[in-house]
Parts: sequence; structure tokens; C-alpha cells
Amino acid sequence: MSQLEILTAHCPVDFDVVSCSPPLASSLPRSHHEKYLHNALVNGLFPSSHIVHPQDNSYGLKNSDRHYDDEVSIPGLPPLHRGHPDVHLRQGVMNALHLSAAGEPDAEKAFFVADLSSVYRQHERWKKLLPEIEPYYAVKCNPDPYVLRLLAALGTGFDCASNGEINQVLELGVNPERIIFANPCKANSFIRSAAKAGVDMMTFDNTDELYKIARTHPRAKLVVRILTDDSKSLCRLGLKFGAPLVTVPALLAKARELRLDVGGVSFHVGSGCYDSSAFSDAVMRARAAFDMGKEAGYDFNLLDVGGGFEDATFERTAAVLTESIDQYFPQREHIRIIAEPGRYYVSKAFSLATNIIARRAPPSVENAQQDVEIDPEQPSVMYYINDGVYGAFNCILFDHQKPQPYVLSLNGSFHVPSSAPTRAASVWGPTCDSLDCVCPLAQLPAALQVGDWLAFENMGAYTVCAASQFNGFEVSRVVYTTGAGPGAAEVREALRAFQG
Repeated sequence: MSQLEILTAHCPVDFDVVSCSPPLASSLPRSHHEKYLHNALVNGLFPSSHIVHPQDNSYGLKNSDRHYDDEVSIPGLPPLHRGHPDVHLRQGVMNALHLSAAGEPDAEKAFFVADLSSVYRQHERWKKLLPEIEPYYAVKCNPDPYVLRLLAALGTGFDCASNGEINQVLELGVNPERIIFANPCKANSFIRSAAKAGVDMMTFDNTDELYKIARTHPRAKLVVRILTDDSKSLCRLGLKFGAPLVTVPALLAKARELRLDVGGVSFHVGSGCYDSSAFSDAVMRARAAFDMGKEAGYDFNLLDVGGGFEDATFERTAAVLTESIDQYFPQREHIRIIAEPGRYYVSKAFSLATNIIARRAPPSVENAQQDVEIDPEQPSVMYYINDGVYGAFNCILFDHQKPQPYVLSLNGSFHVPSSAPTRAASVWGPTCDSLDCVCPLAQLPAALQVGDWLAFENMGAYTVCAASQFNGFEVSRVVYTTGAGPGAAEVREALRAFQG
């Protein structure tokens, strides 16, 4: 791994670095150790009171004298740091250098940095733009323990799709009434367990599900999930779930016959909806289903507008959804409205740092002179990193994402000159499968070498939750911070005060 020299940033960011000091490589020769310490202090990244214990490879502050009144320590969970996530990305690289110098196996292991203040800001944004709609976080998107605890502290509900997800939320002390079992096709044992736990609200979209519920959870509060147009979403769910409107009257008649309580309607426009107008059409269909419920003898009081919320289009989606609800449900004093956002909350909160573990380039590229032409649109170099599509980048296969890398460290420096020559390259995961391609084309610095680091933003949704250990590669760990900007103090207070 390259020895890292910390350079002064051209555009410095106001980082909270007090608790973000990495353990420096005390096992390096003294001259090297002093060089790193000197550079770190000159550039203001680490406090002069930083103390390092040679046998301690942990990640975090070594100054036992420093204490904060609002410090958060949760038994069984990793440390919760302060400071800007970029500082922790760099600190992780420095820590890897320290471990590598100490001979630690897998020292350069990839890692996430989770900024919990980003989750908080998204929640505040939701309350501002959709104050009438209660968010029920889709646990499947990212069941991270800190994310779940923070959202529970903020008062959100939870959309659970399995017995395991329900138990994970209940173990936090969340009231069962704040859970919707939003899987229309459930195992009998799961329905029975939900009944015992007091989780009554659950969805259905077929007759067989009604028979199962009637046998195992007759007091359930049911929500009929209708089919909507999901053609404008990254992940279409209509092939698997949702009752066409034409079938709803018969479903409700059967529920009535079985003496089951159906209290509302749900829909899902598909995960990652990029056309906000899909919500308008879905609300219109939900209005029709409400009317069908009235004809069947039910008085619905719940509208579940599902998921599909995207960060980039949230303002537009909120406006369309609000307008549609006003149009189709003008009299809704007795109607409760919930939603099932997932990626909206967590996508931006997680970044991933990966190490370049190998590189392939033909001799013609290695020895190319300036007068040799290289096609800028055809990758001439292959970089291999230590996470891939069987790990965090499963989002490429399952979630249709197209992650793009940026350079975190280059030739021992965190500063990458904008004038650095670039070259078309491809980025690959570490497994032996040729399917393991992270990025088929990226413009990266020509000087990029083994030991340098690439980072990826927006890695919080459908990534670590579906990662495997194929080929013996471990799932990337997560480093947590409360951030350094708006929301950081509120996150600490919420987590510190949360009692479940």
C-alpha cells in the first residue's frame, strides 16, 4: 500500500475533527511515524493531544481525557463518532496503512462510512413536504441497527416483510402498532408469529392469503394491496404483487365472508420511481378501491401510498402526491395516510471506500508514448477492488444501479489535481466470477496504481443488506458518524434519549 502524505486541501471543508483522529502507524520506523504525525498536525486534521497505543488497532479517539456531555454509547453496537464523513473516509485509509504496517491480514479491507445526520435531514425534509403522511421505513432497504434505532427515536413506523425484520424492530422496543407487515404473500408461521407479537396491520392481494389469515390471525387489520402502473420505476414489483382493480370486489367479498377486518388500501409504484406522475395514477386507483370497499360494507380509514421515493425527485413527487390526495380524497378527516420510503432515507447516508488490489494493462498502454493514440471511450486498464457485485455492489444486479467511482487517494495523497491526465478504465470486484464488474467504463487518473483508493457515494440502499461472502470475501464493515453539519447534534440527542 502507498505511504500516505496528507496535503493541504485547496478548498478546505469545516470538518469537526476532534474525535476523528486515526491511530497512526506506530509500528513504522520512527522517521516515517514522525513524518506522518507532523503532516497531520500541520494540516489540522488531528489534535496535538492525540495518543496512540502501539497494540491498539481500534478505530477512534485515543484521548481518554476528552468527554462530551451528549456522548452516545450503545451496548452491542460499534462506536459512534463525530465529524464529517469525508474525514472518516480518510481516517479509514490512514487506519488501513497502520494495520498494513503492523502486518495485519486484510488490512486494506473496504469499508462504509455512514453519516446518520443525513438520515435525520431526510426525515426533516419529509415532515416539511409531506406533513400529512406518516413514514414507515422499509426495513429491507437497509436494516442497519443505527439507522433503525435513529428512525425509531424520530418516531417513524416500520414496513417489515418478514418475521426476522419484525423481530429486529420489536427488539428496539418499538410498539407493534408502528409496524405494517407489508408482504402480501406470507408464510403461515410468520402470520402466527406476528399475531403473538401484536403486529396486526398486514397486506394481502389474493384469496389464499385471506384463508391463511383467517386461520392464524383473525383479528388482523388488513390492507388490500392494489396493482398500479410501475413502468416508470427501476424495480418493477407489479409482476409479483398487487391485485388488479377488477379483482378487488371479489377479494373484499371473500374477506367479508371470512369475517376479516379490511381497513384500507395500499399500493407501490415500484422501487426507485423516476416519474412522479405515477403517484397520481396510483392515488386515483386507490380512490376506486376505497369506493369498492364501501360497496362491500367496509369503511376504509387507511391509505398506504407505498414506496418509490427518490431523493433527486422528492420535491416534485411530494407536490404531485399532495395534489392527487387533495383531488381524490378531499374529505379525509378520518383517513390516516402512511408511506413506505426506503432508499429515500439511506441512499446518500452511506459511502464506500475500496482499495485497488490489482491492475491489468497491456504493455502497449504501460509503455505508451505521448504520440500513441488511446481510444478515450474504450477501457485500456482494468482495476480490481476489494468489494464487488457479490458484496456491496449487488445493487448493480438487484437494484439496477450504476455506481461511479471517484479517487479517494492517489500516489500517497488525498489531493487529486484536477489537471491530472485521465484514461478510460473499467473497475472489477475481487471474486473469480467474470460477472463481477463494478463499472464497465470510468475516466480515472492515468497514474492510478495498486494501493490507491476509490470511493463510491450513494451506497446506502440495497447494498450491504444483500451482500454475501462468496469466494470467502467478508462483508464490508461500517464506520458511523453523527456528521459535522446540520442534524449532527439532533442525532446524538435522539439516540441518547431513546429508550424504546
